[in-house]
Amino acid sequence: MIRSRTAGPDADLGRGSRFEFTALRPPRADGVLLRRISAVALLMFAAILAMRGDPNDRQTQVLVATRELAPGHILTADDLRTAPRETTDLPDGAIREPGALRGATLTGAVAPGEILTELRVVGPRLAAVAAHSPDARIVPIRLADNAVADILRAGDRVDVVAAEEPGSGGRPARLLAADAAVILTPGADNSRGRDERIVLVALDSRRATAVAAASLRTALTVVFH
Repeated sequence: MIRSRTAGPDADLGRGSRFEFTALRPPRADGVLLRRISAVALLMFAAILAMRGDPNDRQTQVLVATRELAPGHILTADDLRTAPRETTDLPDGAIREPGALRGATLTGAVAPGEILTELRVVGPRLAAVAAHSPDARIVPIRLADNAVADILRAGDRVDVVAAEEPGSGGRPARLLAADAAVILTPGADNSRGRDERIVLVALDSRRATAVAAASLRTALTVVFH
């Protein structure tokens, strides 16, 4: 008696159906699926790149010092170079154009690679911040005593005083301007003469005018805060 291979409890029901289903798929179906998966992967990669952005877009070209520079130094093209810096980390007033700094005077020492800003050089921005006044001016004053100039430092707050005028009936010593901000104190090598020291102070425009006029006719000194 011949038994059917598919009859009885030992029959292998359904085995091989998965293989048979795969075998029946057309060969090009696998290629289509692979291309679809590749397309999705490329789209995801492009989306990630779009969210990250171009690294160069996050940097800004700014001016930095090429070498160590001393206070009172007058900047030249050789002192400056442009360098990329992270835009989010830039200090306020960072300068980008070399022309804005050539010929400017430094108010403090600068290290190699340091970013140069408007507050590092003598100018209107520094005057406004130092004097707490939008119409501030920087005034050069000639001190009667060079020893006083020797101990002055940028950032000091002083009162500018006109000395007593000599002769009978001369005007007594008087306060010309209170709370002036010292901007720059040139060293002896940078002074304009052997017997005088020029100090730069920042004041609002009204008091700056009064101090500038008084410096032409009387000796000046300062009182430290």
